[in-house]
Amino acid sequence: MPAFSKIRTVLCDLDGVVWLAHHPIAGSVEAVERMRASGRRVLFVTNNSAATVAGHAAALELVGIRAVGDVVSSSMAAARLVEAGERVLVTGGPGVEEAIEQRGATAIRNSGGAVKPPIDAVVVGLHRDFDYQILASAAAAVRAGARLIGTNGDTTFPPPEGLEPGGGAILAAVEAASGVVAEVAGKPHRPMAALIGETLSSASRPFDPTGVLMVGDRPETDGLFAAEIQ
Repeated sequence: MPAFSKIRTVLCDLDGVVWLAHHPIAGSVEAVERMRASGRRVLFVTNNSAATVAGHAAALELVGIRAVGDVVSSSMAAARLVEAGERVLVTGGPGVEEAIEQRGATAIRNSGGAVKPPIDAVVVGLHRDFDYQILASAAAAVRAGARLIGTNGDTTFPPPEGLEPGGGAILAAVEAASGVVAEVAGKPHRPMAALIGETLSSASRPFDPTGVLMVGDRPETDGLFAAEIQ
């Protein structure tokens, strides 16, 4: 790891680092402000695909952290894997729908009913209303030829009461029912790393991974992601 004096950007996870279920972890808000006061950019990089970008920023604002323009989510990374004009079955939350629409594709919410073909891709993320019929619709679309994309592979996430099933658990069910292994977009995978590179690049200053520090709570996601962006 480079000397901290050379770090210009801090990539910061949210769940388990800044907060638990939007309740700030002691010292996290102050730490973010200290990083910013030192002239460093803090970019919040989350595998939470359920909320929209504005929703993440608003929640951070409520705990005292300005974040407009500084949130990157796994929904955004997953949207990079679809093309404008494609029809995408969204088995996930509003954050996935927003990212797909911004990509120029058509987001079709998976409500568990019959879906008019063709479906070019199925994108799976945390979906609190997930049930058997939604699983059946997603798996059927994949078996009919749609690409299977996961926003992230996190099988759990950490609210204060204890671990709860995450988007990766839902993705595993769709993989099992369809017989297809998904391409996963979020940390620690390449689509998210590429998105970070683009976000931190400009015409005058190309992306320099040696000036980036990743702060997270899970070695299997945040730790591996730190290696992926180098």
